[in-house]
Amino acid sequence: MTPADMVVILNPAAGRYRAMRHQQTLESLLQQASSHTGMKWRMVSTTRVGQATELARQAAEEGASLVVAAGGDGTCGEVANGIVGTPARLGILPLGTGNDFARCTGISENLQTAVENLFTGKPRRVDLGWVNGRYFINIAGCGFDAAVAERVNRGFRFLSGTAAYIAAVVHTIITFKPPHMRITMDDEEVHLRALLCTVANTQSYGAGMRIAPYAQIDDGLLDVCIAQVVSKLEFLRVFPRVYSGTHIFHPRFLMRKAQRVQVESTPPAPVLVDGDVMGTTPAEFRVYPAAIEVILPAK
Repeated sequence: MTPADMVVILNPAAGRYRAMRHQQTLESLLQQASSHTGMKWRMVSTTRVGQATELARQAAEEGASLVVAAGGDGTCGEVANGIVGTPARLGILPLGTGNDFARCTGISENLQTAVENLFTGKPRRVDLGWVNGRYFINIAGCGFDAAVAERVNRGFRFLSGTAAYIAAVVHTIITFKPPHMRITMDDEEVHLRALLCTVANTQSYGAGMRIAPYAQIDDGLLDVCIAQVVSKLEFLRVFPRVYSGTHIFHPRFLMRKAQRVQVESTPPAPVLVDGDVMGTTPAEFRVYPAAIEVILPAK
């Protein structure tokens, strides 16, 4: 395989196969942009979940200086897992359903602008979260939000990003039973029935839900949002506030910052990692400060 300065890892299924539909356009844009810099690049496509991590690790080992995730937040997380601990930097082409990491860091969803950023942007060192042996770049957590993501992934991909998540929220709240959780955040411990415990490296997930509006990607901390049990009617009344981040002022939400979070629950709750459900509680979350470099728009 010919060595390349930049390896683009395309998830064809991302964004209801938006990535696959735009592949030729993407290749043309990359060819045009790289012709001015002399940068060598190649593109590889994934065929299964988890493969982006393997391809990213291989690209980094072969000397690629930039490994690009062309897909959604899940693809970004997989590529980050592959390059952590290597000199390779992460580039992002947002082609998924939510694209929340791109949204939080100013990367345009316009494909041409996003491609240009790979060549004109600046590297910035950012934190990574970690849960049960896997790094996450955006948001992880357990409970209701994981159940929503699972429903989106299984049955609502035919809708647009925001509409898919709203539909999944409404369907999930009808049947979801909040577990009893024991949550330890550094030296603080709480016991309660909770809808969710979200552990955030960035501000939003679910196509713009600002679950942790004060999260920063380079502060060495994780932002924790705990939603205590409310009635279904109250939940539906409060839910729209998550898009502005003002849900945090509701008395049934607890917000904390921590370096380490442990969650146990009865019964076990699904665990969300960068938009994909991976296992169940118990879960241990940690932050790894300044773990990787990401190419972000120059200010």
